[in-house]
Formats: sequence, structure tokens, C-alpha cells
Amino acid sequence: MTPLQQKVEDALNTIRPYLEADGGNVAVVEITSDNILKLELTGACKTCNMSFMTMKSGIEETIRKSVPEIKGIESVNP
Repeated sequence: MTPLQQKVEDALNTIRPYLEADGGNVAVVEITSDNILKLELTGACKTCNMSFMTMKSGIEETIRKSVPEIKGIESVNP
């Protein structure tokens, strides 16, 4: 695992307990060569009608504060 990947995982680990409490989680799919982070919501988060808000106000905010090297964040969920 690269140092950047570890920073992303550490940041996600701060929000995972909240996702897991609702039966969901988040997984890193890829960090592209231009530092775009691709994430997948899993479990209950995958089908929750609030998943967009979870991604925008929870996950993205956490990543942007903790890992400023990440230039963009994309959800691979449909």
C-alpha cells in the first residue's frame, strides 16, 4: 500500500463506524495516476436514498480535509 493509499484508508476509517452502524461501508476502487479517488458504497449504503448526501457531506468532506493530495472523488455506484 502506498503512503497516499494509507492516508485515504486512515481518513475513511474515521467515518466507517457511522456507515457500519447503518449496515453500510465504503471501499476504495482506485486512485488514478492524477489522484482521482474512486469509491464504492457497499451494503446498505449502496441502495440508501441518502447515499448521495453521505458521499458529498460525509465522505468527501473527510477525504478533502485529511488527504489534500486527492484532486477529485467519484462514486462508482450507479
